[in-house]
Amino acid sequence: MTDNRFDRQVEAVRRFTRFYTRHMRVLDQRLLDSPFTLSEARVLYELAHNDAATAGELGAELKLDAGYMSRMLAGFERRGLIEKRRSESDGRSSRLRLTAEGQDAFATLNARSRAQTAAMLQDLAPEDQGRLVEATETIEGLLRAPPPRRAPFILRPHRPGDIGWIVQRHATFYGEAYGWDGSFETLVAEVAAKFLRDFDPAKERCWIAERDGANVGCAMLVKDSAEVARIRLVLVEPSARGLGIGHRLVEECLAFARRAGYRKVTLWTNDILHAARRIYQRAGFRLVEENAHRSFGHDLVGQTWDLDL
Repeated sequence: MTDNRFDRQVEAVRRFTRFYTRHMRVLDQRLLDSPFTLSEARVLYELAHNDAATAGELGAELKLDAGYMSRMLAGFERRGLIEKRRSESDGRSSRLRLTAEGQDAFATLNARSRAQTAAMLQDLAPEDQGRLVEATETIEGLLRAPPPRRAPFILRPHRPGDIGWIVQRHATFYGEAYGWDGSFETLVAEVAAKFLRDFDPAKERCWIAERDGANVGCAMLVKDSAEVARIRLVLVEPSARGLGIGHRLVEECLAFARRAGYRKVTLWTNDILHAARRIYQRAGFRLVEENAHRSFGHDLVGQTWDLDL
């Protein structure tokens, strides 16, 4: 005999899934007024949160057919959203990573999704917002979803407010760590203002490293000349050290510089910034010049580092 109570439970769950997919508009052919389907958007999400995954790993994570995944990734590659790098551990497979264009696409989707969810929550009373969150956590817990495989940070392009944050954090960090005075903040503010005023998206870029929704790092690549790009304002929050953020930011600068057609990347730093110098050396930069100078209230030794692409 059929268990009528269980049947009602089945129908209740089906009714909820139909309601939720309609309410969140995930049945639309294109998600969040973007050029992406739900599956494509989810793959972009996974690539943003899983540094250098393989196609097989993505397919297993999302339970997608291998042929469908292959066609989707080929489309992403044609559109310049992803790049492939041969795996160091397995030469038969390639590691996938979002390009700058892919990071832009994900950032747009992520912002729209967050705005949609925020609007839904704002329609509820504060106590009902809490009840809704608790209900989602209950569903997730009962279905025993495996813990997601996540990179400890994501990279995204700058958005309004980020450049101000870069100035504030540079001034605060270097003031506290090295005792640099207000003239350093002036220099950073001038660099930041020039970046915003003269920004050329085809030749320049700013990356923000984000962890759990908070900014924890940054870097800029700016045009020095037609053939030379300059890395500027690299910073990683002390609380986020050891995660590879600095190395990844410099890698992104170099990858973007190659795609933009530069032949050389240069940067200026000071010899007391030992962690930064190690990152530049690891990336292949060579020290080409040193000069003693009095800046930011201290006697320092400035260094110029170059890398031919």
